[in-house]
Amino acid sequence: MKCLSVSQPFADLIISGKKIIELRNWNSNFRGEFLIHAPIKIRTDDCRRLKIKKKLITGAIVGKAKIYDVKKYSSKKEIKLDQKFHYASKNNYNKTYGFMLKNAKSFRIPIPCKGQLGFFDVDIPKTRIKKKKIMTDIIDEEYRYQWIGHH
Repeated sequence: MKCLSVSQPFADLIISGKKIIELRNWNSNFRGEFLIHAPIKIRTDDCRRLKIKKKLITGAIVGKAKIYDVKKYSSKKEIKLDQKFHYASKNNYNKTYGFMLKNAKSFRIPIPCKGQLGFFDVDIPKTRIKKKKIMTDIIDEEYRYQWIGHH
């Protein structure tokens, strides 16, 4: 599956559904679902600017989204008009393309992964678990929750 590294806090904004345009210097013909990777480095200036104080996950695939279109920007004014959709600082108004995103979803359990530039392929092994095993785990988890809640 395709994957794209997006610096924190922007990866978190995408998977929470707040950021629906990802600015880039390059265009892409790719359309469809892709994984979102959060690299190790966090943009602390952007965290302060956006008043994000929570602990952010890094060095892992944190969710997925779908690219349905790419918008070409011809001026900084156009980029500024979309600021509430991409959250970029004025320093990044030199980008030319905006990947239009939808159907973002975060993963409960991040998948450790090393990022790369541009879109890259990630092969996530799919494990087969019997439905009976899943049901047993759910029942056990619910029992533990109820037991702890009453003692």
